Amino acid sequence: MKTERSSSGRLTVLAKHIGLVLIGFVMLYPVLWMVVSSLRPGDEIFRSPGLILDSLKTENYTEGWYALSPSFGTYLLNSAVLVLGCIVGNLVSCSMAAYAFARLHFSGKRWWFGIMLGTIMLPVHVIIVPQYVLFSQIGWVNTFLPLIVPKILATDAFFVFLMVQFIRGLPRELDEAARIDGCGHPRIFAQIVLPLMTPALATTTIFTFIWTWNDFFTQLIYLTDPDMYTVPVALRSFVDSTVATSWGSQFAMSVVSIVPIFLAFLIGQRYLVKGIATTGGK
Repeated sequence: MKTERSSSGRLTVLAKHIGLVLIGFVMLYPVLWMVVSSLRPGDEIFRSPGLILDSLKTENYTEGWYALSPSFGTYLLNSAVLVLGCIVGNLVSCSMAAYAFARLHFSGKRWWFGIMLGTIMLPVHVIIVPQYVLFSQIGWVNTFLPLIVPKILATDAFFVFLMVQFIRGLPRELDEAARIDGCGHPRIFAQIVLPLMTPALATTTIFTFIWTWNDFFTQLIYLTDPDMYTVPVALRSFVDSTVATSWGSQFAMSVVSIVPIFLAFLIGQRYLVKGIATTGGK
């Protein structure tokens, strides 16, 4: 009887694993097809939906790299600078705002916290017009400032909420012990709370990296000079309504553009899972 139950359990587990593999393949198929298409000649890309290469054309990567002026390396550098600025801005400002909401006592804290959470429900399309008018009047259009400065002002309420929940889970006895030793809020935040927030900070870093790297709409709005284009906007330049689109080159550069995201998730997935799990359990 036990042998039959164990065999049935193994078959069930095997069937679940096979199902998960099939579902994973279906989800990854578009990415795999894009990688394969980046190595096909342009006239063969849309002839077959399969993943088997009939002919290999590695020149798509070279042609795509130099297809635009400047080269694609400039767009990668622009995206890297923008991502770095957004990450630093979110880590500094959101952590400080979260500490204030979690540990400080000030008038109207609950109301301000509720208003902050309410901003999460505002779509970017609602605020993009007044923001553009403001940044245009102060001469920030076609610079990275409209994309980085809001991050320095803790406008990403999701990350503030994430860190608030994490800080609330830290023992207050640590703060009290530090206060007995003569520490004020700046030292408590910098030397006690901040080192313990590594999972939440890592989660913020990874999400900010992915969202900023993939952002197309706001970067298209504010960046008008081709020399300032980021990767998503540059990829759009491969599609031309007046001439034939070089799909092979576009797919090749699309593969190049997802490599940093893949590496960021691969390196930081342990911190990402830990940060979300510990924050959700508080």
